[in-house]
Amino acid sequence: MRNAKTVTLRVLKYILLLILSLISVFPFLWMIICATNTAVDVNRGKLTFGTHLIENLTALFSPDLNFPRALLNSAVVAVITTVLALLISSMAGYGFEVFRSRGRDRVFNFLLISMMIPFCALMIPLYRMFSALNRAGLTAIGLDTYVSVIVPVIATAFLIFFFRQNTKSFPRDILEAARIDGLNELSIFFRMYMPVMKSTYAAGAIITFMNSWNSYLWPLVALQSENMRTVPLVLSAMGSSYTPDYGMIMAGIIIATLPTALIFFVMQKQFVAGMLGSVK
Repeated sequence: MRNAKTVTLRVLKYILLLILSLISVFPFLWMIICATNTAVDVNRGKLTFGTHLIENLTALFSPDLNFPRALLNSAVVAVITTVLALLISSMAGYGFEVFRSRGRDRVFNFLLISMMIPFCALMIPLYRMFSALNRAGLTAIGLDTYVSVIVPVIATAFLIFFFRQNTKSFPRDILEAARIDGLNELSIFFRMYMPVMKSTYAAGAIITFMNSWNSYLWPLVALQSENMRTVPLVLSAMGSSYTPDYGMIMAGIIIATLPTALIFFVMQKQFVAGMLGSVK
């Protein structure tokens, strides 16, 4: 009797998990189905695969939409932002935790308070600052450049906090031994700290890359020419037309999703270890 009850509960549990899994996977499946159908079929709610995938991809990569250029822009912005953000934020987190001073905690608390300020409140000052650079003749670092999108997000309070919290688990014996051997602080950071904290760097890289790749609001304001638009801006422009081609839009969304999905699945073990604060 007890075994039958246990089997029944297990079956019910698996059925519930299966239903929840289907609910979670259905939006992605529906997106793939839509990418193979025409806009008319999508509007009708067709839930079977079609034969218009090649036509949708051909329309997506037509010269008028400039989608390949948008992919390149997003890749450049995301990669450079990730590299610089990891370097600068990890240095800051390492410094806050390793070096002790009287005003360290006050500065760090002030940094944490800045997390409460919504980014939309900073857009007008940022826009005026970069537009002033354009008026001063520094167009290479003003609006409508990679710099205007990358610089405001290369050092975030969350990422500094994340690295400081994980630095607490960094073995102090390694730090002291390196200092006794005569290594300076930069050598300790690059040769000892970074290899040991690779799981933390992996988690930070995934978070930063995904945020940068999917960023929409600030690039919409800062990037004003068509050649500088990123993937979210191009996809948004497709959906705002009078007659949106939903099949083509879904094909673009699938392509835009692949880089972040691939990075996450490749580095998911390091991501989990980094979020748990483990050190290997």
